[in-house]
Amino acid sequence: MEKLICALWAPEGESRADYGDRLIASLPDLLKAAGASGIRLNIRDTTVEPAAALNQKWQEPQQDAIVQLWLPSANAIFRGAVDDLLAAHSSRFEAWLVAESTIIPNVKHSPQAGSRTWGWSQASFISFRPDMDWRDAVSHWHRHHTRMAIDTQSNFEYVQNIIVRPLTGNAPAYGAFVEECFPLEAMTDQRVFFDAVTDEAKFAHNSKEMADSCAGFIDFAQIDIIPTSQFDFAHLDAR
Repeated sequence: MEKLICALWAPEGESRADYGDRLIASLPDLLKAAGASGIRLNIRDTTVEPAAALNQKWQEPQQDAIVQLWLPSANAIFRGAVDDLLAAHSSRFEAWLVAESTIIPNVKHSPQAGSRTWGWSQASFISFRPDMDWRDAVSHWHRHHTRMAIDTQSNFEYVQNIIVRPLTGNAPAYGAFVEECFPLEAMTDQRVFFDAVTDEAKFAHNSKEMADSCAGFIDFAQIDIIPTSQFDFAHLDAR
């Protein structure tokens, strides 16, 4: 099995809210019928509008939705039906083959059969610093940053996806895709985000640790940090 991350752009004139509703209503069942499993949608709906200040943009226009899915093979000759569906549900889509690593599984607020997952999901397309060797950047990410991200944030789900290769011709040159889920309050309260609601010293420490660690491997000129609502359709796998 191979995992794909797919970025989708909405057709011109369709709002992100309407686009998200349309994707949720039709795309998961169609992807399942085309052979996909482990389907998850990350939607930019009205619920996450309060987190707009946390958005960071490289792509213009920025992607409007994200599809995560698994296929027996991501080889182009076996992927055609999925590509056709993504094309039919977007003005543009780009896809990457990734290697998934679940750092914090969501056991506190488990996804519920196609419904919106509690809290919100920070979907991050990141690039590694161009002045670093790829192996050094990944080493910092895995050996230092991962532990720090667990210890300094209120994330209750944390999944790293290192990009193996692009699957579409115009896919932006990201190095990884990361999904982290947080309480709703973390959209507007950084003290909630950094798990330091009543402790100013802890807040200062945690936020500085995160900033310093990110600077140690991320190229901030080429990242897209997108607040989303997570909709998980893994229940379709039982059909």
